[in-house]
Formats: sequence, C-alpha cells, structure tokens
Amino acid sequence: MVLSRKQLQRYSRQIMLPQIGEAGQEKLGAARVLIVGLGGLGSPAALYLAAAGIGELHLVDGDTVEISNLQRQVLYKTNHRDKEKAQVAAQQLTAANPEIRVHAHTRMADEAWLTSLLSQQPFDLVLDCTDNLNIRHTINRVCRAQKVPVVMASVRGFSGQLVSFDFRSATSPCYACLFPPTAEQRDLPEVENCSTVGVIGPALGMMGSAQALEAIKLITGLPLSSLNRLQLFEAATLEWRALVLPENRHCPVCGPAE
Repeated sequence: MVLSRKQLQRYSRQIMLPQIGEAGQEKLGAARVLIVGLGGLGSPAALYLAAAGIGELHLVDGDTVEISNLQRQVLYKTNHRDKEKAQVAAQQLTAANPEIRVHAHTRMADEAWLTSLLSQQPFDLVLDCTDNLNIRHTINRVCRAQKVPVVMASVRGFSGQLVSFDFRSATSPCYACLFPPTAEQRDLPEVENCSTVGVIGPALGMMGSAQALEAIKLITGLPLSSLNRLQLFEAATLEWRALVLPENRHCPVCGPAE
C-alpha cells in the first residue's frame, strides 16, 4: 500500500512521529479490526481508530440508542434515539473518515458467530468493548482459538481495567487466567454492568481511548504496556497501577491439557 497525497495530508501529524512514519501508517491502512460493543468504551475507541486510518473496521452491537446512553456513548446524538447502534456508528465513522471501510453487524456476538467471522477472514485485532462478563469470556476463548490478539477494557463506577493478550503466541496467558469463569457466573441471568451499578462517563472515555492507543501500537509493532498486564485506573484519584499476570497452569482455557 502506497499512501496517497490526501492520506499523507490527513495523517501528517501521525506520520511525522518517528514511531509511526509512513511505514506505520501503511500498516494501519492495511489493518482489519473488529470492535465488539459500541457503548461507552466502543464509542471513543472506534472514533480514534477511524481517525487514525485503520483500513477496515467491523462494528458489532445489537442494541439501539437510548436516551440514557448519551451521558457516556459519545458516538450518538439525541436524534439517534431508537436507531441501531452499529448502523449509526458506521455512518458517524464514515462521515469522519470516508477513506476507510466500515461494516456494521447489527447483532449481539455469540461464540458460533464470532468463530465463523474470525475464521472466514483475517483480523489483526479484536477490541472487547462489552460490559458483560460472559461475553468477555466468550471473546477470550474465540480469539485464543483463532489466534487473534485482543485488547479488553471495562469500567465500573470510577474504576477501569485494561489488559491485552497476543494469542499469536502459543505461550500467551488469557483472560480466564486472571478471572476464571465460574458456574455461578454462567448461571446469572444478568451480570453486573453499567446499567445496574452506574459509571462515570469520562472514565469510559479514558479506557476506550487507551484501547485505541494499544491497538495502534500493536498494529504498528510498538510495545504494549497492557500486554499480559492488568492496568488499573482510578478516575477518582487519577492514578494508574499495573499488575503482572501470574502464570496459571490450571487455567480452564489455556492451561496445559491433563
């Protein structure tokens, strides 16, 4: 891929960074990224990835826009109420950057559908922007099985979490190493999320932006601060701390077979 004059102008502030350059911008333009969840995390993540020139974005969400979303889901406006999030998001991102390809999937992700999508075409990366623990474990299993890197984030109240796994490496740990799924979680009709416990909007903006940043770094070959490290953010104090993931040989997903 050779950058056009228009692309050189659009992405000039990125290209002048020695860590990116034209070669890095070409990698971004050739990348295909899947974003699952277009709420408070997916909105800023998608906006920044579209602006950065990710060549192809796939957006997955089966919800419609509600008035209560607007406090934190910055892709949507009041006149988008009752419209499908994935379709609205695709329109907004295409308007922001008409040079990229944006595909809307107006459905909820499940294991069979994700497996089919990731096996049919190569994806460079998946962003887990969901607020549900069960689907997060599903994304973790499918991405590991398909050897696709994943950047995950979550926010509850004022507290955010960020972690990345590069499943192209056979020795990579996974989300289940950190938070093993339990029978109790699987049986819950509704897992705690922002609709049941509340959340501060800018914290979602911070974590969604961090996901986009880590995605850009992964695609351009830069080191990720969240790779196999749980990054914890406290919005109330503006403090970050990191926890290195310990080896979990008993992980039900990536542990060695007995």
